[in-house]
Amino acid sequence: MPHRFDVTVYYEDTDMGGIVYYANYLKFIERARSTWVAQLGVDQLALQARGVVFAVRSDQADYLAPARLGDQLEVVSQHKSSTPARWVLHQEVQRAGQVLFTAQVTIVALSAAGKPTRLPAELRRNSNS
Repeated sequence: MPHRFDVTVYYEDTDMGGIVYYANYLKFIERARSTWVAQLGVDQLALQARGVVFAVRSDQADYLAPARLGDQLEVVSQHKSSTPARWVLHQEVQRAGQVLFTAQVTIVALSAAGKPTRLPAELRRNSNS
C-alpha cells in the first residue's frame, strides 16, 4: 500500500519565477520517507544511538512538470523491492493527481564506521505493507 504525504509549496521552496527549485523535490521525498519510516515503527534516533543510520545509495529522478508557489502537493511512496541490505522505493510528487516528479531511490543502512549493515528488522518486516 502506498504511503501518502502532503506538502505545501512555500516561497522558500521556489526560485525567482515562483517555480519549485529542482533540489527541493529531493527534500519533499526525504520528508515523506522519514515520516513513513517512523510510521513503520522505526525510531531513527534510537537507531542512531545504536550506531546505525540510513543513507541514500542511489536515486534516479525525472522532472516532468513544474510545481509552483502555493501548490498543494502529495508525495506518494511505494516499496518496490528490498534485500536485507537495501530498500528500493518509487516516489512521486503529484498535484491533484498529475505526476510532476518521479524518483527511484535505494536506501541502505550504515554503521557508525560508515560500513554497510543490515536494515533494521522493523523496516524489512513492515515495508511491504
